[in-house]
Amino acid sequence: MRLVQIAPEIRAGSGVEGVAHHLEQEFRAAGADVERFTLREAGGGWLPLPPGGLARHALTALRVVWFSTVGTVRARTFLARRPDAVAICHNDVLAGDVYVNHGILRVAMRARGHHLWRMVRNPLHLFTTARDRVRYASHTHRVVVNLTATEERLLRATYPGLRPRTVVIPNGVDVVRFHPPTAPERAAARSACGAAEGETVAVFVGHEFARKGLPLALEALRLAPTARLLVVGGTPAMVADAQRRAGALGVADRTRFVGRQDDPVPFLHAGDVFVLPSAYEANALVVLEALACGLPVISTRVGFAPDILVDGQNGYLVDADAAAVARRLADVAADGGALRRNARETAERHSWTEVARHYLDLAAQVAAERGIR
Repeated sequence: MRLVQIAPEIRAGSGVEGVAHHLEQEFRAAGADVERFTLREAGGGWLPLPPGGLARHALTALRVVWFSTVGTVRARTFLARRPDAVAICHNDVLAGDVYVNHGILRVAMRARGHHLWRMVRNPLHLFTTARDRVRYASHTHRVVVNLTATEERLLRATYPGLRPRTVVIPNGVDVVRFHPPTAPERAAARSACGAAEGETVAVFVGHEFARKGLPLALEALRLAPTARLLVVGGTPAMVADAQRRAGALGVADRTRFVGRQDDPVPFLHAGDVFVLPSAYEANALVVLEALACGLPVISTRVGFAPDILVDGQNGYLVDADAAAVARRLADVAADGGALRRNARETAERHSWTEVARHYLDLAAQVAAERGIR
């Protein structure tokens, strides 16, 4: 089988680029011929992202617009030269047999409140919304893959004129890279983050602090005096703002910000629990990554969390309430280790090999519909 994956970037890591990377590896392991169409193939390789600040926001917007417009034209030409390939699109481009819904902007904006103001003040949001109206109201794609049943329902509610058919295929996790720490690994990780004996280390990973609920996690820390919070991700400006918030709440001494990291594993190894009180998630791959490292997860009922978390077994589902998060931090601290063991067992049932098999089955269906042999 010949496959093409379309994404701005395809590389190891978290996020969309990491999903495409893991699928690429598994597709090739299964014997498929896999090609890439990325920002580089779209002629946008001259648009690297700086580390932060206004320049990063501006270039992020330009990359999205470029890949959505120039990328669409070039991707269609690229695919026309490969009539025997099934294309899986992950972002931006309006081309490909299969589109993977990694998130619905309109739903994310409503979840954060002040929906119309958030849309109007950011021209990129208006552009993305207009683009996706075209995507879902046309036959650009044959199939839309949703990462959870909830996301499939939200997609249909948001775009009632949806033309492609839909399926649900959850993301997977690299259960080799993301593993429970050995005793020396855990000791080194906890020492590096300054965790004292008896402290519960809660880990937060994310690059959108407001949407993913960092303010709520900081408020919960104020109510959990024996806990420490380790925050991975964010731009320098976001980190500085969050540090000021932590200081105002009186928890600055129990909060450590490490910024963006290429490898979250050492930080997950330092933790006792993963906290994600997010307003909206399409899937939240990091939940599976935390579970694979043996961390129980405290999450709001967003993304994959309601499908995978069982209260008291591998984590807890909570309302977006600081007191509720704080109570569950205390429950994790009192646990004898069963939560950690169950967390790992949960992740092992969601390997990328199994997820890729579902995509290959779907690609085979699409190939048959198109008469590809």
